[in-house]
Amino acid sequence: MSDSISLEVERLLQREPLLAHLATAVDDRPHVAPVWFRYEAGTVELMTTGRKLANLRENPRVALSVAKGQGADAEWTVTLRGTATVVEDETETREANRRINRRYGVGDEAWEGNTLVRVDVGSASHRTYT
Repeated sequence: MSDSISLEVERLLQREPLLAHLATAVDDRPHVAPVWFRYEAGTVELMTTGRKLANLRENPRVALSVAKGQGADAEWTVTLRGTATVVEDETETREANRRINRRYGVGDEAWEGNTLVRVDVGSASHRTYT
């Protein structure tokens, strides 16, 4: 467990396959997009391409927002802030892609061609709405 992430938050992030919203920025302009992710021990793995990847290459500081709920009624939210690293290794990318795809119940080869990004989580906050 990361020192900055409570065991409760780690459990929420690992419990079920929810979408995260990845926030990147370049030239002082934010860009937010949904992504599939996998969290383990203070690190988020995600696969991406396009504008998100270009932004990460220019500015590795990111935030991820994950929420669970029905409609507009949130049960809980988690916000992670950290530094992204673009992983260029093909073997690591293939293995991470399979781990993420399995988490979301799709075939191992789905989303091939995307690039692996690892986020070292620096801080986390969460709120429960019960």
